[in-house]
Amino acid sequence: MTTVTQSLIGASSARVKIWNVINWREVEAHVRRLQLRIAKAIKIRRYGRVKSLQWLLTHSFFAKLLAVRRVTQNTGKNTPGVDRIVWKTPTQKLQAVESLKRRGYSPQPLRRIYIPKKNGKLRPLGIPTMMDRSQQALHLLALEPVADILADKNSYGFRPRRSTHDAMEQCFKILVKKHSSQWVLEGDIKSCFDKISHAWLIKHAMMDKETLKKWLNAGYVENNVFHCTDEGTPQGGIISPTLANIALDGLEAAIKRVVRRKEKVHLVRYADDFIVTGATREILESKVKPVIIDFMKERGLELSPEKTKITHIDEGFDFLGFNARKYGGKLFIKPAKKGIKSFLDDIRRTVKSMRAVKTENLIKYLNVKIQGWVNYYRHCVAKATFSYLDNSIFWIVWKWAKRRHQNRGASWVRKRYYTTFGLRKWCFYSKVKTGKQESRILLTLAQHTKIERHVQVRAEASPYDPDFKEYFIKREREKMRKKKIAG
Repeated sequence: MTTVTQSLIGASSARVKIWNVINWREVEAHVRRLQLRIAKAIKIRRYGRVKSLQWLLTHSFFAKLLAVRRVTQNTGKNTPGVDRIVWKTPTQKLQAVESLKRRGYSPQPLRRIYIPKKNGKLRPLGIPTMMDRSQQALHLLALEPVADILADKNSYGFRPRRSTHDAMEQCFKILVKKHSSQWVLEGDIKSCFDKISHAWLIKHAMMDKETLKKWLNAGYVENNVFHCTDEGTPQGGIISPTLANIALDGLEAAIKRVVRRKEKVHLVRYADDFIVTGATREILESKVKPVIIDFMKERGLELSPEKTKITHIDEGFDFLGFNARKYGGKLFIKPAKKGIKSFLDDIRRTVKSMRAVKTENLIKYLNVKIQGWVNYYRHCVAKATFSYLDNSIFWIVWKWAKRRHQNRGASWVRKRYYTTFGLRKWCFYSKVKTGKQESRILLTLAQHTKIERHVQVRAEASPYDPDFKEYFIKREREKMRKKKIAG
């Protein structure tokens, strides 16, 4: 059972005896009310009030419950830090909630690991302990309303209710017309997370300064050797993306101050990836780029000379896995060729590694991958790409079937693995038995996914702003309606 009072802080009056029966809707509502009050205070610039409300939230028993739930339910819940501790049982989770205190808190170093990047290089990742992750999740609840209200209008990465599709829709709007900008600066920040200035973050991030300072200076352990951290915020920390956003917010306003409306300069940013459009190459080169360089330098960052370039829209550019380019004056946003190749390579590796599995298991696994990929690209000009994928996957699966029965002819393989469904004659399938009933499972076709225009979120909208409450309710209803139709 849970015992709940209407106390604002809830630290001493709300206690939970059994983790599995917590009324999470009530817990979320309590935290949400505080977050909305923080957002309202920052909107009217009552910074003292913001600080007081943040203190209340980070000491709230309900907020601590949410913080622990987040780190014990996300994808990294079984990945330990340097202490090799994970919280799995309800008792451990409740004990963790009771242990989340500011007084006496000292974060441990991060555990350094490396994950492969798309270009074949390795990306360093810092894994905090479960306790440090929970502390970060707790303080993020108080920081996110502030960061979201103060964020650049056309910043779309790591912000609630925003996505890459919103960013690409904004790209479409600023480039689609005949008189739109013709030149695009593709910005790439060199080791953004690893280079952000600690002094700048501590001065400008509106959160508990002492706690932030402890996280930034915690260091990391690699091969049992401790390393100090004098700059950067670790990739792998729950709060790191929001801190990076805070560091980069203000770039849009800085650019707007030095350009005129007729120069058609617009910024679209997703985390540390961004593009800036301009009427001419000279505007981007002589006006915009110097402003960006100075802005980054103040925060301890710099642009990558190799990856930052200025491109004409007729040549096209890749952004967030999409390619935007004008053909004969008409703008098309399509899946980027690198993404298509990467996806098909992944399908080949998957099929090759599943030589001995049951056909139904292979189909189920591939269907998840195919549907996930096409769902990401179903808002752009992707019909031809989807047909190409279906054709490529057909031959990958055909080779898989032939390899399993090398002594059999093509006709035998076709009868065993392919069936007719409607007007389709070559449907890769498997029979599935459920009790006494037998059914068929078919390989998903990418081209059967309907192409649908994404409705972009309003640039000034924030889910923490009470003025946009009805707006986001309507968006969520429409999203659920479309899901129901598609399902």
